Amino acid sequence: MDAHDDDRWLVINGRRWRRTDPCLPPELVEALKSHLGRGRSSVRTAKKAGDDELVAAARRRVGLAKLGLGERGPYWWEQPEADRLAQAQTALRDLDAIAG
Repeated sequence: MDAHDDDRWLVINGRRWRRTDPCLPPELVEALKSHLGRGRSSVRTAKKAGDDELVAAARRRVGLAKLGLGERGPYWWEQPEADRLAQAQTALRDLDAIAG
């Protein structure tokens, strides 16, 4: 691991997880993390209900929130900051539309 790895990865129980993009404004991160939490909760609820369609929809919501946060998709440290911000804003707009 190089010196930048601490900024890019979080290691939990030996597994690497990509960190949230540090260039994103705090209010944008907060909104995306709110959607992420609601999506994860929806996954649990849908699994308990045995509804595969709802599980898939909830997982799409989680994936979109993680994409917006830079935790999925292209590595944020390889993208221009403007592109990263635009991706996060688009993800939030899409998530807000899903949430109604």
